[in-house]
Amino acid sequence: MFLISESDLIINPDGSIYHLNLLPEDLADIVITVGDPERVSEVSRYFDSIELRKGKREFITHTGYIGKKRLSVVSTGIGTDNIDIVFNELDALKNINFQTRQVKAELTSLDLIRIGTSGAIQEDLPIGTILASSHGLGLDTLMNFYSDVPDADTAELLTDIRKHLNGFDAVQPYLTPANASLMQQISSDLVQGITVTAPGFYAPQGRQVRAAAKFPDLIAQLGSFRKDNFRITNLEMETAGIYALARTLGHRALSINAILASRVKLAFSENPQVIVDRAIQHVLERI
Repeated sequence: MFLISESDLIINPDGSIYHLNLLPEDLADIVITVGDPERVSEVSRYFDSIELRKGKREFITHTGYIGKKRLSVVSTGIGTDNIDIVFNELDALKNINFQTRQVKAELTSLDLIRIGTSGAIQEDLPIGTILASSHGLGLDTLMNFYSDVPDADTAELLTDIRKHLNGFDAVQPYLTPANASLMQQISSDLVQGITVTAPGFYAPQGRQVRAAAKFPDLIAQLGSFRKDNFRITNLEMETAGIYALARTLGHRALSINAILASRVKLAFSENPQVIVDRAIQHVLERI
């Protein structure tokens, strides 16, 4: 059988995975991901009990119970480069035997639910909206390094989006839908839309401070896309990578966005923590 090399999968001397510093038994099958390490405790404070707290760098993990349901909350940090690290290591913890360095014969499919913040690019989406990402549209390069073939409907929608975006010849967007069963379980009553994942916070999301932006009309271009019932609703930095890697690895993923900014009205929330907490409670009530 194929053996995974020591340089491809780095295991710490204590048997934990390299970056996350977790042992296989530390991770639940339901995983909530948050970007900000401080948000881990904002989620776990609703747990009935916490059995584990571990951390390394920006990666903090709490595992515990709500009733009889075991779940973990893990901070990823910002960006799809960190998603690449976190999601590969979460998968390894469940699906690779660390002693034999072989893929297990029976694979585990994780439920991976992101609770993050985002900015709306549609005028009718007010600050305070809790939005579920129907798809993640990646403007980053992560999936250039993985083999992934979208289904026919997703491929058609992506083709239409690419045709709509003028002057984006150097960018090859990728598109992945949310897991349908998680969407139904957690988000059936939420606003839904296509979430754009950018490779940065400033010019890649249409912001201009001092450095000149190459695409000054980015928000308008993205916001004007329409195809059947689909439209692009918001911008952030992780969802597309989460959806695409989860699909590639055989996991179920959903991204829940607390809308803290209106990019079209140039406004930001006066009470961002209240909005984030509503998103957290919504997810925990539906898991």
